[in-house]
Amino acid sequence: MEEKKSADAEAMADKEEGKEEEQKEIDYKKRNKNYLSIIILLAGLLVGSVFVDVAQFVSQRGISPRAMKQLSVIPLEGRTWVAYNEPVVTVQVVNDKNCKECDVTDAVKMMKRVIPTLLVKEVSFDSTDGKDLIDKMKIKSLPAFVFDDSITKTDIYVQAKDIFQKQDTNYLIDTAQIGIQPGKFLTLPEVKADDSQTGPQDAKVKVIVFSDFQCPYCKTFYEQSLKKAMSDYKDQVLFVFKEVPLAIHDKAIDSAMAAECAGDQGKFWEMADKLYGDQKTWSALKTFSATPYATAIGLNLAKFNDCVSSKKFQDKITADNQAAQDFGISGTPAFFVNDKFFGGVVPYEQLKQTIDAQLAK
Repeated sequence: MEEKKSADAEAMADKEEGKEEEQKEIDYKKRNKNYLSIIILLAGLLVGSVFVDVAQFVSQRGISPRAMKQLSVIPLEGRTWVAYNEPVVTVQVVNDKNCKECDVTDAVKMMKRVIPTLLVKEVSFDSTDGKDLIDKMKIKSLPAFVFDDSITKTDIYVQAKDIFQKQDTNYLIDTAQIGIQPGKFLTLPEVKADDSQTGPQDAKVKVIVFSDFQCPYCKTFYEQSLKKAMSDYKDQVLFVFKEVPLAIHDKAIDSAMAAECAGDQGKFWEMADKLYGDQKTWSALKTFSATPYATAIGLNLAKFNDCVSSKKFQDKITADNQAAQDFGISGTPAFFVNDKFFGGVVPYEQLKQTIDAQLAK
């Protein structure tokens, strides 16, 4: 009986061993079949790539890497693809979608003409990313355009790097220099103690003017709009004057100094009246002198002349000019009515309407 059991066990073991060998053979055939499939697939891809290189010129369908290296213009499905040597450049557009004046459609089109590989990413100014960029890049107005460091590898950067402000690996473009007007300001110019101003200090509405005494447009705005507003709203609005002597005017700095030195004796606005009123006369002279105007408004001439000759207010004029640049102001007149910005001559009725709207809030 024991011998029979032993024989049965051996037979069972042989049978199991046979099954294992059979399974191994099946697995081996499967692996070979898989390997063969992979080889066929790779060969097919290789042949297909070569085929596409040839066939694309006949069918205009399908583009292979080899073809892309050889061609700079490729037609495909009714569209033309052009190759560029410059890298993909990402620009983050920090903006407020609710600001009608902040539309960037035309600005982006303009940029893509200069940087055809531009990739645009919209960032809301009140999002976490937006707030980080505003803080990091010291953004004062919207829309703002923040480029990655790929911009440094483009032709436009090589030709005009001065319009880009670098911060770590990002670059903020100076929108004022490329003609993009601010649509919304996130901060406003600071009213300083040494600014020439008139009106209540705690006024609900502040009008901050950036102006040049030799600028004909500034003369028009001052005489036809600003002075009337200063008279009509003298008890409701604070009016502030900041000096922006433009480089194109040869007597702009001297006239700004004269106005500030008159202000040192409490008669800034009286000197402003004289300078704007007689602008054509003194602008045409070879050498500027404000002494006749200082005499006319009753200034202490010794003190006035000493102030002018020592350039007592040079730092103040420089600071005003820098403030204008910080807010993208490159021309005069320019002014704020609270957070509403205007560039150029604005008729009195428009100025009045804006002031009234701010007072009504």
